[in-house]
Amino acid sequence: MPERVIPLVDARVAALPLPTGAAVTEAGRVTDTLGRPLRDLRISVTDRCNFRCNYCMPKEVFDKEHAYLPHSALLTFEEITRLATAFLAHGVRKIRLTGGEPLLRKNLEELVAQLAALRTVDGRAPELTLTTNGSLLARKAQVLKDAGLSRVTVSLDGLDDAVFRRMNDVDFPVAEVLAGIDAAQAAGLTGTKVNMVVKRGTNEHEILPMAQHFRGTGITLRFIEYMDVGATNGWRMDEVLPSRELIARLRAALPLVQLGASAPGETAERWGYANAAGHYDPALGEMGVISSVTQAFCGSCNRARLSTEGRMYLCLFAGQGYDLRALVRGGASDEDLQGAVASIWQGRADRYSELRASLPAEAGDASARPRRIEMSYIGG
Repeated sequence: MPERVIPLVDARVAALPLPTGAAVTEAGRVTDTLGRPLRDLRISVTDRCNFRCNYCMPKEVFDKEHAYLPHSALLTFEEITRLATAFLAHGVRKIRLTGGEPLLRKNLEELVAQLAALRTVDGRAPELTLTTNGSLLARKAQVLKDAGLSRVTVSLDGLDDAVFRRMNDVDFPVAEVLAGIDAAQAAGLTGTKVNMVVKRGTNEHEILPMAQHFRGTGITLRFIEYMDVGATNGWRMDEVLPSRELIARLRAALPLVQLGASAPGETAERWGYANAAGHYDPALGEMGVISSVTQAFCGSCNRARLSTEGRMYLCLFAGQGYDLRALVRGGASDEDLQGAVASIWQGRADRYSELRASLPAEAGDASARPRRIEMSYIGG
């Protein structure tokens, strides 16, 4: 097996120049060069996390000496809300708060309340979601719900406590994450999802127990292929368990029925739990697979990402972003911000996952790959 290489790099590279010239767009109808609309905005509110999962923030790199962004560099809640308004003007309907671990951002419920008060181009409140490792969710679920949060997605890579503690690498118990999920449901946050990153040789034996545990609970479990995000996780293709193999394993033990997509641009392939007659039973719920490595879904990607300090990224695998914070702090008008967002999106041609197989060095030394932004910095 090849040696695991973890380059010690800082992926916070120089920003791309902002496009020049006015964008031509009708409200809510901006599209990129491949005809993809802008519908989903993911906002990272912190580059810090209290876990050290080796596929995201390995301890070898993110140690006690790691230099995080200073607080003054972070977008304020008011700046985030102002930029989110510019994105909503171009068709965004869903906002997801990410990190790092977003619940480490002090008073996050204040930002939730500000964003919940915004409206889409058709006058509706945006769907407002949050992705968390669940470690602080038990104490924050109710205030987040009261502030206007729509739902949460919890990252959980196994039920076996020993496995989970090894993967988070800070000896955090799985019971506290499960308590956070229970608290979210008790607070009235519906549509909760649980994301499990599957890494071959590490936690693949947890696939079936996870499916059995969440079946019939009203929680949607999603299995995510281990991704080549950033430059520090030592990614190798032989550690990826393809979704088709994962589904085959599950179908050998559980009756599943494939379901159609629930929304345009949906990343997960949906599978419903079947009843004794072999038909999908909504009471048993569903699960999904996100095949980000083996089955690219770039063609329908409608997501933009806003980093902790205000850079707009057009792909999870991007290497550089556009500095919107400079516009906000430089006195730009709301119209200027909307124009910048539209111009950047209209120039978008990103489709990394579709091109992955043709790119050099993807199966080899991680340090030889094109530099990409870290997932902990841009959000998942």
